[in-house]
Amino acid sequence: MGTIYRFLANYEGLIYILLALGALFTVRWLLRSWIELREAVFGLEREYAIRRLGQSTSMLVFILVLFLMELVVVSFLAPSLPAADVLATPTLDMLNAPGSAPGGEPASTAMEPLPGATQSTGLGNGCIPDRLNFTVPTPGQEVRDTVELQGTVKIENFGFYKYEVSPQGFDAWATISAGREVVVNGVLGLWDTTVVTPGDYELRLVAIDNQGNETAPCIVPVRVIAP
Repeated sequence: MGTIYRFLANYEGLIYILLALGALFTVRWLLRSWIELREAVFGLEREYAIRRLGQSTSMLVFILVLFLMELVVVSFLAPSLPAADVLATPTLDMLNAPGSAPGGEPASTAMEPLPGATQSTGLGNGCIPDRLNFTVPTPGQEVRDTVELQGTVKIENFGFYKYEVSPQGFDAWATISAGREVVVNGVLGLWDTTVVTPGDYELRLVAIDNQGNETAPCIVPVRVIAP
């Protein structure tokens, strides 16, 4: 089910376009059926027009249901997917996976920080003090079991935030959880590291304003160790 949710979220724009085209075609069909019904003289013509009107109405309702389902998945279900749905299986060797640098060191992914962000290893890539940053864990920290993530999310026109995880060197971000309250040097949420294979990962924190615009992420590398 998580795979389906991710597919619907990743292709959100294309799905909305297809649904819009389907809705336009169906509305045109509905209007033509309605005109045929009004102009029908004989009983057989009216029966045929009523049948077409019912079919077009059912199709339009079906498209509206699909639109609402897509909206619910993208807005509520996909952001709350557990990391276990998309991360490595226990057989994945993170240190020897494709994309790792020679010697077993995973390759890092360069990302464009927000204006005013710092590249300091004391905060993490793209993190901004007192606006978007982790305080726990710190870059390079070893974590195990359930970790209480702490930090700050405070942006203008705040909507909500989410924190995600990916194996280091991979662009395979999985949303761990999200929050709808501004946090200042407080608890962002929990991360159960027992659902992932021990190895090197990156945590990223993203804030979304009330218009749906995402900030550049704050990324902190961590190492998950066995319980």
